[in-house]
Amino acid sequence: MNIAFINPPFFPKYSRGSRSPAVAKSGTVYYPIWLALAAGIAEKQGHNIILIDAPAELISSEETFERLSSFKPHIAVIDTSTGSISNDIRFAEDLKRRFNSTFICMVGNHVTAVDKETLQQSELIDAVARNEYEVTITDLAERLERNESLEKVLSLTWRNDSEIIANGHRPALTPEELDQMPFASEIFKRFCKPKNYFFAAGRYPQMMVYTGRGCPYLCTWCMYPQNFYGHTYRHRTPQSIAAEFKYIEENFPEVVEVTIEDDTFTVYKKHTIEVCKVLIAQKNKLTWTCNARADLDAETMRWMKKAKCRLLTVGFESGSNEILRLMKKGMRVERFTAAENARKTGILIHGTYMMGNRGETFQTMYETLELAKKLNTDTAQFYPLMLYPGTEAYDWAKKEGLISAKSWDDWLTREGLHNNVVGTHDLSPQDIVDFCNYARREYYWRPSYLLMKIRTTLIHPTEWRRTIKAFFNFSKYLFNKNNKKNKEKFITKIENMKKMNYSSTNKDSVPLQKESIRDEVKV
Repeated sequence: MNIAFINPPFFPKYSRGSRSPAVAKSGTVYYPIWLALAAGIAEKQGHNIILIDAPAELISSEETFERLSSFKPHIAVIDTSTGSISNDIRFAEDLKRRFNSTFICMVGNHVTAVDKETLQQSELIDAVARNEYEVTITDLAERLERNESLEKVLSLTWRNDSEIIANGHRPALTPEELDQMPFASEIFKRFCKPKNYFFAAGRYPQMMVYTGRGCPYLCTWCMYPQNFYGHTYRHRTPQSIAAEFKYIEENFPEVVEVTIEDDTFTVYKKHTIEVCKVLIAQKNKLTWTCNARADLDAETMRWMKKAKCRLLTVGFESGSNEILRLMKKGMRVERFTAAENARKTGILIHGTYMMGNRGETFQTMYETLELAKKLNTDTAQFYPLMLYPGTEAYDWAKKEGLISAKSWDDWLTREGLHNNVVGTHDLSPQDIVDFCNYARREYYWRPSYLLMKIRTTLIHPTEWRRTIKAFFNFSKYLFNKNNKKNKEKFITKIENMKKMNYSSTNKDSVPLQKESIRDEVKV
């Protein structure tokens, strides 16, 4: 069968593949990794494939349909996200009207969480493939080809005349099955140009890969483990991972870095070190980045550095132990050793900090900013909590009546940027956005930070290009005219807090601000 895998047109550079889909202020655009993996499996099973990433290529719906006209798809697999779902449904409907025999199947985190609701929104959508959908798509194709019922296609929610049926859940792919999959980069070679993708903390151009899926940690806001591939980390063998590095090196001469997009690549120390040893043995030439926990040890980092790891993205998230507890981070501020270990081993850190989780107050946000300044990582990201259906954080906020959005469209601004739709019992959504803007400017305009960046770029000359590109992407937000107003607003709050003998919420004796959120949350 002819199967089209489509990241549909929306805002230019709209990044559906990221954990918080939007047009990123940093200019970050993710590769369509999941579509590529599913396309690779389908082709391996004998199907004809095409992959179109419209937001990355800056192409319209009309041009997308023109490409599909010559391909004549029997199945269209359409990626989705929460903020774009209205657009995604309209695109699917237009596609169905133009190619009325095409079977429309939507995929992604959003439709996994609200599968039946999605099908109820449009009678022209035939099905939703939930969760990890690679095998589901090939199973669907084979049954459609044989004109068989879809009732045995696991993880499929489908339309049977007027009835919507949700089939049983498909077991997660095993590590052995992951090892046998084609590389996503093999599909990118034919359908994606590296120059169209960007990761603000990475060198440019870069390539994104998954070496495993699943995360054993229980963070309440993280949508992929809760809603897509579960809490068991399943990874490919070191040999398979190194082989994809070699493939990228040989087939993408312009690519200088690999971004490993596993939620937490460093879950298992032994596995991480084994991957590094295999990369070292094959004389890997590509630098790479990955996501890591805030307590990553120095020994593992030394092996990673030898294997050409350049940077770690670390989710510190909060400077308050109470907020860390309530978000089920499984971590305390005292264990945040990754930044110091990185300095010792010569690896850079991109630190991420999230404002607006359960229990957040102005005091705890200020603690987070002070922690970020103390850790003084190469780059830092301050952002409001982004809620998505299918997560514990979303269920909590909805139950407490804290979500301000009237529809999924409200998840984005008119420009396609993130729009904060949730506050706390102490903070409005706008309070949180304003503090993130304030924190960003306070962090980056410190003399100690600017001196550190000069020193870093002198030691690592290749950092100049990345730093300059990221700065120009981000500068309009750093120099926003509202920054001065925000600074005045929060300086006053900080001074008042200090006058009231401010004490850290990391002291166990300090109670929470609201009685309604003092429930015990076990990590």
